[in-house]
Amino acid sequence: MDIFWLTVYVLVWPVIVAGTLFVIVRAFLREWRQARAEDRSLV
Repeated sequence: MDIFWLTVYVLVWPVIVAGTLFVIVRAFLREWRQARAEDRSLV
């Protein structure tokens, strides 16, 4: 395997993980703010 493609393969995983974490955190913060605005528990 070419070293370039191996490098791309190894470095793309942190980007995927960071994107997934960003989506999860953004959704959590949206739900948390909505719960606070409605004066209810998040759980």
